[in-house]
Amino acid sequence: MASFLIPFQALFFLMLVPPQSSNGFTSLAAAAAAKEAETLLKWKASLDNKSQTLLSSWLGDTHCNWVGITCDKAGSITNLSLPNYVEGLRGNIPSEICLLKSLQWVSLVGNKISGSIPQEIGRLSSVSEIYFNHNYLSGPIPASIGSLHNLTKLHLGSNRLTGRIPGEVGMLRSLLYLDFSNNSLSGPIPESIGNLTKLVQLYLHRNELSGSIPSEIGQLGSLSDLQLSTNNLTGVIPASIGNLTSLSYLNLNGNMFSGSIPPEVGMLKSLSVLVLAKNNFSGSIPASIGNLTKLTVLFLIYNNLSGSIPPTFSNLTHLESLQLGHNHLSGQLPENLCSNGLLVNISVINNNLMGQIPTSLRDCKSLYRVRLEGNHLTGNISEAFGVYPNLNYIALSNNWFYGELSPKWGQCHNLTSLQISNNNISGKIPPELEHATQLQELDLSFNHLIGEIPKDLGSLSLMFRLLLSGNQLSGKIPLEIGVLSNLEHLNLASNDLSGPIPNQLGECSKFLSLNLSRNKLGESIPFSLSYIYGLRSLDLSQNLLVGVIPQQLGKLHTLEILDLSHNMLRGSIPIDFHYLQSLTFVNISYNQLEGPIPNIKAFHEASFDGLRNNKGLCGNATGLMPCASITSNKMGHKKRTTVTILVVLLPFGIPLLIFTLAGGFLILRQKIRNKKSESREAQLGDIFTVLGFDGRILYEKIIEATEDFSSNYCIGSGRYGNVYKAVLPMGQVVAVKKLHQHEDSMLINNLKAFESEIHALTEIRHRNVVKLHGFCSHSKHSFLVYEFMERGSLRMILSNNEEAAELDWIKRLNVVKGLANALSYMHHDHSPPIIHRDISSNNVLLDFDYEAHVSDFGTARLLNPDSSNWTSFAGTIGYTAPELAYTMKVDEKCDVYSFGVLTMEILMGRHPGDLISCLSSSLSAPEANDQKILLQGVIDQRLSPLVRQVAKDVVFATKLAFACVNGNPKFRPTMGQVAQALTHPSPQLPKPFSMIELGELFGGVPG
Repeated sequence: MASFLIPFQALFFLMLVPPQSSNGFTSLAAAAAAKEAETLLKWKASLDNKSQTLLSSWLGDTHCNWVGITCDKAGSITNLSLPNYVEGLRGNIPSEICLLKSLQWVSLVGNKISGSIPQEIGRLSSVSEIYFNHNYLSGPIPASIGSLHNLTKLHLGSNRLTGRIPGEVGMLRSLLYLDFSNNSLSGPIPESIGNLTKLVQLYLHRNELSGSIPSEIGQLGSLSDLQLSTNNLTGVIPASIGNLTSLSYLNLNGNMFSGSIPPEVGMLKSLSVLVLAKNNFSGSIPASIGNLTKLTVLFLIYNNLSGSIPPTFSNLTHLESLQLGHNHLSGQLPENLCSNGLLVNISVINNNLMGQIPTSLRDCKSLYRVRLEGNHLTGNISEAFGVYPNLNYIALSNNWFYGELSPKWGQCHNLTSLQISNNNISGKIPPELEHATQLQELDLSFNHLIGEIPKDLGSLSLMFRLLLSGNQLSGKIPLEIGVLSNLEHLNLASNDLSGPIPNQLGECSKFLSLNLSRNKLGESIPFSLSYIYGLRSLDLSQNLLVGVIPQQLGKLHTLEILDLSHNMLRGSIPIDFHYLQSLTFVNISYNQLEGPIPNIKAFHEASFDGLRNNKGLCGNATGLMPCASITSNKMGHKKRTTVTILVVLLPFGIPLLIFTLAGGFLILRQKIRNKKSESREAQLGDIFTVLGFDGRILYEKIIEATEDFSSNYCIGSGRYGNVYKAVLPMGQVVAVKKLHQHEDSMLINNLKAFESEIHALTEIRHRNVVKLHGFCSHSKHSFLVYEFMERGSLRMILSNNEEAAELDWIKRLNVVKGLANALSYMHHDHSPPIIHRDISSNNVLLDFDYEAHVSDFGTARLLNPDSSNWTSFAGTIGYTAPELAYTMKVDEKCDVYSFGVLTMEILMGRHPGDLISCLSSSLSAPEANDQKILLQGVIDQRLSPLVRQVAKDVVFATKLAFACVNGNPKFRPTMGQVAQALTHPSPQLPKPFSMIELGELFGGVPG
């Protein structure tokens, strides 16, 4: 009866209300709507000017028609959606947001919103979905968030949040998706998380969480994705995890878990991805993992696991990727690892496995990446492996394989890396390897190979690393190796090679290291080696080389290691060696060299063993006699000059005296001119104020900070000058680029134009562009002063295996995005627009947080949009757009092309080489069966294999890169389009991207 009375009484009350009172309700609704509109306008006014321009439609009282706003019938705001603006909305989330009482859905994802999340957010009682991820929010997660009882989706990932996860999160019993990833949250995972029984996805990865996983996690029976990787979690995996029977994805990578892997993991029958890598798990691998018949990915690398691989692994018939490397596993590989022919990736590197290769692996045609190195595996290598049509990478080094190399390796047409060093391989190198046309890395070092190096290897145009040292190879170095234009590392040391060093090696302009030591090479050192401007290590020791050291080698300004010892070189060390400021190690012992050593740190600090047993070296170094005093030489020269003048004057008399006096006058006039010149050049030191200093004062401070540009402070060298690290008096660290003498002289001749350009460049304000503080010019030195980047150049990081591994997929994608944002700003948001003209891995620097910054505007020009922009060639070979080969017209599309090349280099870990020409020559999408081939050359094998969303993001970035290197500039996107696409990636790319469409990487070609 009561249930009937209440509505009846309400109806009776309404009947008593006068009809005109309905206007009162309408007025109240209108007033509330107006209040909400006022709240939004106040928020808009608090944003920066550019953000206000993005919200230009927010005018008047028709707020339901504003961009990003959705209202209900009463005019109350239900949805606030402003995601993924290219430049990003800048400002804070106002506390007045609580006034939007009807708000059900709010998305600010992918902007630059900063400040803290207001406590008042807990008053949004109607909200069901919050997307604040990918912003700059800081501070703690407010406890009031626990009041949002209708909340089903909470995304706060990829911000700068700190503090603990509030226990009040456990009050969100309707929650389905929770993402706090990529922040700096600390403390334990609250036990109350177990109350979220409807939770489907829990993402807490990439934080600083500590403590153990609460056993209450086992109450999340609906959970399908659990991501706790890259934290500081400790303890053991709770047995209750076996209750998560709906779990399909479990990632605990990169923590400090210990103990054994609980057998209850085998109860997760829905699991397809299990990642327990990079922890301290010990004991044996539980046999119960063999129950996970849906498992496609299993990563247990970098633990302390021991014992044998369970034979139950034969039940994992859907397995695609198996990584067990860097443990203490023993025994043999299971026989049926690839019984269903689905295995794509296997890595058991650095264990104690022994025995022969199972037949199932020998016949596994699906294999793409194989790492078996660092074990005790044995067998005849010509019989242990078959032909793999999809194989991209195989490493068998440091095992006990024997026999001869099979010519069948040449039938692996997609193979990029073949590594079989430190085995017992004999016989000759099969020339059939030339048919493995994608081969980029060949390491056969330290075996028992004989015969000549096949000249057929010269047809492997993508080769960037060729290592054949420690064998018994004979004959001459093939001239065809000089054709390998992408070669970066060549090591033929410790063989029986003879004949001269081929001049053609100087054509390998990308060489980073060249080692021909411990052979029988004769004749002189070819001066063509000086053409390899980026060379860092040169070892020609223990050969039969004769003649003098070519003075042209002084051009190798990036050289760090030089070993010419144990030869028969004669003469003096070239004076141009004074320019080898990057040199850190030198050995010229056991030659016939004489004269002074170069006045650089590497020679002064060289050990006695590095300089001993020469004919007559002198200088300031251990074990050497000092050279004759320079002062006494000058005095002796003056005396001899005086005598010569007197002898000449006697026979020629007065006419010569007049001539001599005239000459003295000319010398005096020149000195006066020099003083005027010095006065003028001194004025150039005050071009403008830098970092709050007068130019002259800053010049003196930098000279003091670098000890007059001592090599001790040199951190890099480039085409335009050497770079030094300087700590200024106020403690600020800057990078100082001291211009080479040639650039300096050109600058003085056109100082006014350069000064104008420098002024403009100092006005650039973008987080992804290296800040140029200013420029100093002086009669002795001219230099640019830049913001200091702690991590150095992208090229240096990619070329170092340890640093490259630290630059993981997430960081690399962020580098690509940062680079795109910088170029978009330069092309579209700066007036006049700036074209860099030399985008390369050398000119992208990373700060401490691995954020990318574009640097080196040495070739940039401020362009008038109405000009034709014709110019002389500038840029780095391998990054410049192809149209510059036949026209010198520079526009924004040249930078777009370079961006595409660099993006591919970031994802591959090395320059893509001829893959670019393959792509840029095509104006249409690759055929479906070509897509896989293109992707196989993209992935950097030093990183963990790609999984899930990261894999999709890498594929998307690859699509953009392919579109950017199109041979026709008209079909390349603008950098604005690229930056926008990277901010909000979509499986379907808008035109002009749609002409390059590639299949999904994950599940097709895992890394």
